[in-house]
Amino acid sequence: MTTNNEHVHCLIIGSGPAGYTAAIYAARANLKPVLYQGIQPGGQLTITTEVENYPGYPDGIQGPEMMVDFEKQAKRMGTDIRYGLATEVDFSASPFKVQIDEEKWIEADAVIVSTGASAQWLGLESEQRLNGYGVSACAVCDGFFFKEKEVGIVGGGDTAAEEALYLSKICKVVHMFVRRDQFRASKIMQDRVLNTSNIKVYWNTEVQEILGDDKVEAVKIINNKTKETREIPVSACFVAIGHKPNSEILKGWLDMDESGYVKTLPGSTKTNIQGIFVAGDLQDRIYRQAVTAAGSGCMAALDAERYLSLMEHNVSSMNVEKNIAQ
Repeated sequence: MTTNNEHVHCLIIGSGPAGYTAAIYAARANLKPVLYQGIQPGGQLTITTEVENYPGYPDGIQGPEMMVDFEKQAKRMGTDIRYGLATEVDFSASPFKVQIDEEKWIEADAVIVSTGASAQWLGLESEQRLNGYGVSACAVCDGFFFKEKEVGIVGGGDTAAEEALYLSKICKVVHMFVRRDQFRASKIMQDRVLNTSNIKVYWNTEVQEILGDDKVEAVKIINNKTKETREIPVSACFVAIGHKPNSEILKGWLDMDESGYVKTLPGSTKTNIQGIFVAGDLQDRIYRQAVTAAGSGCMAALDAERYLSLMEHNVSSMNVEKNIAQ
């Protein structure tokens, strides 16, 4: 493997709330962090409109604007922020090696990975066009904006059931579109959904189109068995068919669960390789909120700081022993 001469103390991959928060803490600890922003600088919040549930913004804030604030703060603390995508890693030994844009290799004493997870979508043009204007992949994030309205949700697993129940508490009616003739969700979640009066379940149903010019007005659905199509008026459509962690380049190096989420040691951001830390949605399949991602970014920087301090102490002790021996 060919590497260039660049060596950094602390490398951060990814630039959502987790990556930027890790950068702020690492810079303040004088770890001289270098952060590569990845394919979507700012992460999933850059495709979100209004954010009202992040502390410190009493009037709410646009997702992209919030990520600009995060970036500015990380930069002001001294983080070296760069464009570039991590395309390969070699974690076989320290210093760890990370390839950027399939050409440049960086060596790092510690690596914080915060590449996040991407929502899985239906693949409709209208879905992407109306993303942030009534189309969402997070009911907890955006459900509040549709209080007392009728909304749709797509999916039949535990996440979809959980989000449908959440929406049922604030929305007038929740239209739930399930592709099969049964839920994939656990029995207890199924029972809760079916026993909630304002959740209407449509079996064997797929969403063909999301209708509306500049906001969601209805969804066009088709029954897989009868081939009957209908239009259901809704003010929002929540897609809950799963998330995919952006962990492809880490396979074979870091321990993961069956879905590709990286496993961390309980109560920490430490992975199975000392010196490699993971923060944000890449290791969080449960909460997936900006504030929890930011919190784990803080944890990762503190874990990295302690690891690097210990390594430097060990090297210093070895040098002392070597000098005494001489």
